[in-house]
Amino acid sequence: MKCVFIANRGEIAARIAATVRAEGLRAVVAAPACDAGLPYTAVADECVDLASPRDFISVEAMLEAARTAGADTVHPGYGFLSEDARFARACTAAGLTFVGPDPATIALMGDKSSACRVAHEHGVPVLSAGHDSVEDADTAEAVAAEIGLPVMLKAVAGGGGMGMAVARTPDEVADAFRAVSSRGTSLYQDPRVLIERWVERARHIEVQVMGLPDGRIVTMAPRDCSVQRRHQKVVEETPAPGLTEETADRLARWATALATAVSYRGAGTVEFLLDTDSGEAFFLEMNTRLQVEHRITEAVHTVDLVAWQLAVARGESVIPDGFTAEPAGHAFELRIYAEDPVRFLPKPGRITTWDLPVDMAGVLVDAGYAEGTEVTPFFDPLMAKLVTTGPDRAAALRVAQEAVAVARIEGPGQNLPFLARVLQSAPMVEGRYDTGIVRDLTQPA
Repeated sequence: MKCVFIANRGEIAARIAATVRAEGLRAVVAAPACDAGLPYTAVADECVDLASPRDFISVEAMLEAARTAGADTVHPGYGFLSEDARFARACTAAGLTFVGPDPATIALMGDKSSACRVAHEHGVPVLSAGHDSVEDADTAEAVAAEIGLPVMLKAVAGGGGMGMAVARTPDEVADAFRAVSSRGTSLYQDPRVLIERWVERARHIEVQVMGLPDGRIVTMAPRDCSVQRRHQKVVEETPAPGLTEETADRLARWATALATAVSYRGAGTVEFLLDTDSGEAFFLEMNTRLQVEHRITEAVHTVDLVAWQLAVARGESVIPDGFTAEPAGHAFELRIYAEDPVRFLPKPGRITTWDLPVDMAGVLVDAGYAEGTEVTPFFDPLMAKLVTTGPDRAAALRVAQEAVAVARIEGPGQNLPFLARVLQSAPMVEGRYDTGIVRDLTQPA
């Protein structure tokens, strides 16, 4: 392994490039004209020109960029082609090392329907009650009736909260099915829909795993990712507050069992939904890649997950020096988006002021932009991730509150006022929030 092509952009490309270079390897990224001048293009050793923003989701364009760079390894980051088995397969066929699980595992666990089937077969509860995906409205209505309303309908392919709808009455099921199926077809060329029981009061808990070449599965502290708008995460923290030791152990066992069942290799995340009324937990999905929120896990376990990914890709079954199996301290991640902080709609624009507290104690910033650069409408509006740490939850939260209070971004929209409101809210301060926190904070009094 000498040269790593990072098939991604923005803050995650810059973050991966930093570790690649620290490992003594050559880091190469690619950028279309609209990304000219963004920080990630300067952090890498080389930047390959792309013809279009859509090249990031083109297997052929990314392979050609890797060849142009003379890369022997490809790191997909998250999003784009990171969970596309075709891309992993094409990289392998081209003689490139793909940093991630093998294509068959990506195909199996990246498909929400087959992933739920694996979980069900291995005794892990699933909200779909063991049902496969459906492809027509009549079947959707029958499955919804059997599971019991309300239900959540999800596009089988893809992620990031796109292609989802809740149906609360029988009359809503068919319309929800058609909307979700259409979204799945347009975004992922896959019309299939998974129908699950809808849990009104729930927490979104996930377990980071690292599968080693010798078959061992390492699990890390659970993360709470319940602060979401449009089913997309905005604030995450670890360790997840308020979990009993029994619940945390159960989720770790389930994550290990699933990863072992599919001979998982590399970094992945097993996601669960925890019913706050009954205490029941259910498998949601598995992300066969690095998570956006991986930084908070790194903070409490004293590990560089990207460096660990590279080691696993080289076939090394190692536990990194300094890694702590038990979490030490606490960490929060705040996602700073270029969006309207009330309606949460993207609001791109040129950045005239960019002042984030990069020198504040206990703060780490992964930035995809800088003053004078432009947030364009071609990509997800994530501008930066602000990570705060402390010896305990109260300290880490206090740093987060202070960091958001002094941060300033002008030009595009930005969600700093919303983040400040979340961090100061009683449910967050007390660590007793669920996935309804954004709704509760934003609905009219």
